[in-house]
Amino acid sequence: MTIALPARAPATAPPVSAPPSHNGLVALSLGALGVVFGDIGTSPLYAFKECLTGPHGVAATQENVLGVLSLIVWALTLVVTVKYLCFIMRADNHGEGGAFALLAQLTDPHRPGHPHLHMFVIFGIIGAALLYGDGIVTPAISVLSAVEGLETAAPSLKSLVLPITCLTLLALFALQSRGTGHIGRLFGPVMLVWFATLGLLGTLHIAKNPSVLYALSPHHAVIYFQHFHLKGALILGSVVLAVTGGEALYADMGHFGIRPIRSAWFIVVLPALLLAYLGMGALVLSDPSAADNPFFSMVEAGPERYALVGLASLSTVVASQALISGVFSLTKEGIQLGYLPRLTIRQTSWNNEGQIYVPFVNWLLAALCIALVLTFRESSRLASAYGIAVSGTMALTSLVYFEVIRTRWQWPLYRALPLLIAFLCLDLPFVAANAYKILDGGYVPVLVAAGLVVVMLIWKRGQALFSKQLEEDYEPLSDFISRESGRLVARVPGTGVYVTRNAHYVPPALQKQVRAVPALQETILVMSVRTEHVPAVPDEERMTIEELGNGFYLLEVAFGFMEVPLVMKQVERFAEKMGREIDLEHTIFYLRRETFLATPTGKMGRMSEGLFAFMARNARPVDAYFKLPPNQVFEIGAQFDL
Repeated sequence: MTIALPARAPATAPPVSAPPSHNGLVALSLGALGVVFGDIGTSPLYAFKECLTGPHGVAATQENVLGVLSLIVWALTLVVTVKYLCFIMRADNHGEGGAFALLAQLTDPHRPGHPHLHMFVIFGIIGAALLYGDGIVTPAISVLSAVEGLETAAPSLKSLVLPITCLTLLALFALQSRGTGHIGRLFGPVMLVWFATLGLLGTLHIAKNPSVLYALSPHHAVIYFQHFHLKGALILGSVVLAVTGGEALYADMGHFGIRPIRSAWFIVVLPALLLAYLGMGALVLSDPSAADNPFFSMVEAGPERYALVGLASLSTVVASQALISGVFSLTKEGIQLGYLPRLTIRQTSWNNEGQIYVPFVNWLLAALCIALVLTFRESSRLASAYGIAVSGTMALTSLVYFEVIRTRWQWPLYRALPLLIAFLCLDLPFVAANAYKILDGGYVPVLVAAGLVVVMLIWKRGQALFSKQLEEDYEPLSDFISRESGRLVARVPGTGVYVTRNAHYVPPALQKQVRAVPALQETILVMSVRTEHVPAVPDEERMTIEELGNGFYLLEVAFGFMEVPLVMKQVERFAEKMGREIDLEHTIFYLRRETFLATPTGKMGRMSEGLFAFMARNARPVDAYFKLPPNQVFEIGAQFDL
């Protein structure tokens, strides 16, 4: 007997969600200000300054200032508004966005294979890895650039910039275990005040020098390149800092939806950013000495500047918090999709499953962020480490998006290819300009990304070889039951649950258990747990139950990559569906503990399998991953050579 609901048909086009009500739209848009736009909203602290005073900065002449401002204005327009809000964000995976959600659409088992699929999956993995590099640099440069405002307010406080920055970062990461639930309500209002301040300060300085509005015309960007030629293209390595956080619009869309994000962008964020950059430009045109720190120079030294430093510091903490939470979510998705080994993930909210805390990742980020601050010491130097991760991620997103619309949405080549070319015409100049910064600090996110790519590829390959070996070595479950049922000496009261990856093959723990002790409980559940390439699986589609006879049942349970796999809950649901009485407190869960040998005879090779074995040993235990009670778990060891 099999109990199942029809499988959900794969999506062939972006799903359309119901629009929120007016009040809901306002609330979601306000929330999006704090979570989605924190990174790009604090870019005015350092982006325009870097264009004028960075390694490839230009003199603060009227022609140069208008040219740089024109590049920033049109980067915000074309990259964020056109590329992400109008196109990329349509490629959601059942409402979720981000690198792994986009990658999941390429590895959907329901869609037909494609000869170049593997290449685009690699692109997606690299893009996800670069986001980790971005997550390391963003808190460091954001907090440091804000605290540097103290130096402009009082030069005597310069010696306190680094200690205050490190303490702020340490406090920020120490608070992560408490989750964002208590402080989440402050995010939107704080950023609303921040964007209002940007708009007000920008408007005041534009009113004093309206000629800066000529920068809205793209011909000033063209004139800039005509004057500086190829050398002038290096300024794009600084201009890209103005669009950092653009990827966050896509990554965080599952929390708010596309309409609130678009509304917040067009009504609040984009006008405030344009006014802020144009206002700084107007100030520099009137006073070229303000180029050293144009943002904080928009207010007079004294109490006003101290207040602006305080608001900027709070805003950068909000921006950093959002990025750190994004890295936590990215880690969880990577684990669920099989690209990362299991890590301890703690829920920090009873009401919001998306609020999680990953201790290992948190303190690794903390150590790397503080190390970056102490190594580079200035936000202008740290900016060299920033752009490469952002621009690389944008280019790889364009490539993976192209493959999605070709194979998932079935766009013909004559429609998809021009769009890819247009996107790459935006992305590749930024990548090329930032390539010059690799030796000046850009190697930091590149090395981090390279290490993560190696980890993800080795883990994924090891898992694939492991699954293949199981298929080769173990017999079908139905044959095992028909052969062994008559050989069992006894069936004792109770329930035994054998968690396995392969639904129709004998779990190694079950096979060894019967060979060692020919006795089993009256009810045996062989539970196959799989992760679907969707954020969440509806309850009515979660479980398939097949009665195999002689007290054996096969349970195929599916979870989304954003869900916590609560196995005990599924045993309870099985009992309800089948009308059986199961003593959950005395149910025994049988798990396999694998040991990988890493010998030269394996297909992976000694070094790769050695790394895989190290990650497997240090991965989070299966019982903890499935939230099983420790006193109800029985482990049986097995050795493998991949």
